[in-house]
Amino acid sequence: MSGTMETLRYASGGLALAGTLVIGPRADASGPLLLVAPNWLGVTPEAAERAARIAGERGIALVADMYGGGLGVSGPEEAAPLAEVLRADPAERRRRIAAALDALTAEAARRGIGDPSKRAAIGFCFGGGSVLELARTGAAIQAAISLHGDLVSPLPAQAGAVRAALLVLHGARDPVAPKAQRDAFEAEMEAAGARWRMMTFGGLVHSFCEEDAAVPGIAEYDEAAARASYRLIADFLAESFAARE
Repeated sequence: MSGTMETLRYASGGLALAGTLVIGPRADASGPLLLVAPNWLGVTPEAAERAARIAGERGIALVADMYGGGLGVSGPEEAAPLAEVLRADPAERRRRIAAALDALTAEAARRGIGDPSKRAAIGFCFGGGSVLELARTGAAIQAAISLHGDLVSPLPAQAGAVRAALLVLHGARDPVAPKAQRDAFEAEMEAAGARWRMMTFGGLVHSFCEEDAAVPGIAEYDEAAARASYRLIADFLAESFAARE
């Protein structure tokens, strides 16, 4: 599958941001607008490839920049302090992910591609938590999908606030967001009256959709689960977009 990838520059307050815009080869005015929040390594070629896989032939996607300047980091030692600052400041995290959604929507309109009534956010690991924070704000998106992401927030969703349909794909043995987080998320979403689903993959740990994950017992890629997850993403997006009509 071919398409185009380019840098999209935008801002959140006074912070200059630079994400990767991915346009499917057959993108037109009827395709979806897909915000892809990357793992804590930031805007990387691997994140762009995942966005292209999700966008497919007809979608337009933006890999969100959560750190500023299109920063991609080399490993966990650099990523952890950047991510933890935003985990501790959910208001700022929400501003940055919302700015990415606004930038994607505006750029699609400028180019005359993508249907703004078919918007969704998909996130991996740290990015999974970011798209759930976006959903907690009541953002006008049809779906938010978290893959092995952060599940809890210092600012839980208020009753009736979550407008998007939620899908959470998670590993049963994930040590980064363990069962206590799954239970807390379930209680939060039930109290908020959200429309949500969770699929738990038995035996899997963190980052099972990411080919370069290779930290035994903590973050491990699983090819079968990754294939299943991308199928679930496609089905859930199709269902969520159809339900808006």
